[in-house]
Amino acid sequence: MSNEDKGFFEQAMADVTPLAEGQQTLYFKPQDPIDKRARREAQALQLENFLSTGFLDIIACDIPLEYKGEGIQQGVLDKLRSGHYPPQASLNLLKRPVETCRQELFRFIMQAQQASLRSLLIVHGRGREDQSHANIVRSYVAKWLAQFEQVQAFCRALPRDGGDGACYVTLRKSAAAKADNFERHAKRSR
Repeated sequence: MSNEDKGFFEQAMADVTPLAEGQQTLYFKPQDPIDKRARREAQALQLENFLSTGFLDIIACDIPLEYKGEGIQQGVLDKLRSGHYPPQASLNLLKRPVETCRQELFRFIMQAQQASLRSLLIVHGRGREDQSHANIVRSYVAKWLAQFEQVQAFCRALPRDGGDGACYVTLRKSAAAKADNFERHAKRSR
C-alpha cells in the first residue's frame, strides 16, 4: 500500500467507531424436520404450550404495544423503551400463520429462559389496517407475551430494530442467574 493510498484510507476511516465488545446476538437455528429428537422436544413443548388462540382484542395499528408486569418498576420499562437493554436473541414471525407463530414464540421464550437470556427482540410485522394479518399476529403476540410468567415487560422497538413492527421483551432472571448473583454479592459482603 502506497503512502497516498494509506492517506486516503485513513481519511475515509476517520469518523468510524469500533463496535462495542461484549454485546452478542444469538440466533436460534430452526429445527430440522428430520431430527427425531428435536421433533419429540417440539411435541413435548406443544403439549405444554399454554398460549391461547381464543378470543382476541385486536389492538389498533396506531396504538404501540406496551406491557409492564406487576411489581416491575417504571424505570425498567423506560430503559427498555429507549433501547438500553440490547437484544441478546431475536425471533422473526413475519408472514407466518398464527398457529406457527404461537408455537415458535413459546419455543423461543422457553429456549431463551434456559439460556439465561434477559433481553429479546421479536419481529412480528405491522399492518396498515387493523384487520390485516400482520396486525392480528401483532395483537396475538401482545396477548401471548402477557401470558408468560417469565416476561417482565415488553414495548415497541426503536426504528433501528423494527419500530412498530417489532417489540423488545425483557425476561425475569432464571434461578441459576439469581443464585450466581447471590454468590457474587455474598462474597463481596464478607
